[in-house]
Amino acid sequence: MKSVWIAYLVILVYYLLGTAGIWIINRKKEPEVRRKAWIKHVTYFLITTILFFSIAIRVEAFRIIAIVLIVAALAELIKLFRESGYSHGRFFLISVFMLAALSAGFLSFSRMEQGLILYSFLILCIFDGFSQVTGQLIGRRKLFPKISPNKTVEGFIGGATVALLSALVFRHLIPAEPLKAIMVAAVVVVFAFAGDTSKSAYKRRYNVKDFSRLIPGHGGFLDRFDSLIAGGAGVALLGWLTAL
Repeated sequence: MKSVWIAYLVILVYYLLGTAGIWIINRKKEPEVRRKAWIKHVTYFLITTILFFSIAIRVEAFRIIAIVLIVAALAELIKLFRESGYSHGRFFLISVFMLAALSAGFLSFSRMEQGLILYSFLILCIFDGFSQVTGQLIGRRKLFPKISPNKTVEGFIGGATVALLSALVFRHLIPAEPLKAIMVAAVVVVFAFAGDTSKSAYKRRYNVKDFSRLIPGHGGFLDRFDSLIAGGAGVALLGWLTAL
């Protein structure tokens, strides 16, 4: 349990660094823009904390959360499809198939060793958070301007770099040799990024900004947890291939 609290304290340090970045980014923006940014930041912290302790204290709770997230994600896909007048049917079916495959992997991930789940979750949070902060601070070159205009090359590199370096900080949770820890982190980063990009492509096809407004500052469940579902599925696949 001591190692869990140490990990959480480290995450708090990361969060404070991100808070400083958010303050720099928004200090000259309009009050309403700043307010929304801080709501998003605080909400992200609360979600991260809840998921962290659901894994660390009673991993069975995380397994229940995983099922809830999958059901909610499918409901949001269907909701946009229905609201569009059932347009782009083939695209919708492909999307449902992809979500089903990732969901199967995510469920398998939720049943893996507790330390591995917590480790992967922390890497994911770091990649997600620092991608946004570095992207807004120094991002110039767009990755996919037509699909996800806010994603930048600099943001991806910044988030991935911090996440991979953090693999060495948290590898005691697995435990694993440095190379193995970095490999797991790299899989989380790649799958999380692919999941987030796929989500953006779905929203662009149906011409919406968010799947819903259920989570303050973030949108719907898929807006917030797409990378978690995909990243977890990636770790499950790696475990299947390498007996992780």
